[in-house]
Amino acid sequence: MFLASFTFLLLGAFSLSVASDCEVCVGFLQRVYGSLTSAHRDLSPALVEEELLKACTVAQGKEGRLCYYVGASSDAATRVTSLVSRPLASHVPVEKICQRLGTTDTQICQLKYERQLWDLSSAGLNKMRVAELRKVLSSWGEECRGCLEKHELVSLIQQRAPLHIRTAQL
Repeated sequence: MFLASFTFLLLGAFSLSVASDCEVCVGFLQRVYGSLTSAHRDLSPALVEEELLKACTVAQGKEGRLCYYVGASSDAATRVTSLVSRPLASHVPVEKICQRLGTTDTQICQLKYERQLWDLSSAGLNKMRVAELRKVLSSWGEECRGCLEKHELVSLIQQRAPLHIRTAQL
């Protein structure tokens, strides 16, 4: 009895750790699955693969790297999108799909989102380094080509923050 309950707890902890270890995979595939189920009633592997390829064309950063590993990006060397599209069309939980992908390619579960804890007040921005300010802008898909001074970057971030504040919090 004790051994059975210990094994159950160990397996439960393992499944929770897999979901937290593959945070980029789980987050990205949950978004793709959510958009698919809201737009379509029945899912086919071809439909899921098409939607996955569409989502990967606009994916950036760690999610773009995940698309490369899965083979859904244009520059990927191999294509293993069927390992995602078939189970997702069968409504297999995203955590399980990512766990399986992690066994075929360990790099998939090593991807982590960068923490974006920025203080976007003027005092907080003035304390940041220029490289950090440029990183904030690049995470929004923006850049300041003619900015030579720090105050120009700060004013641009303050100007563009209302457009991107929602994406920075997600």
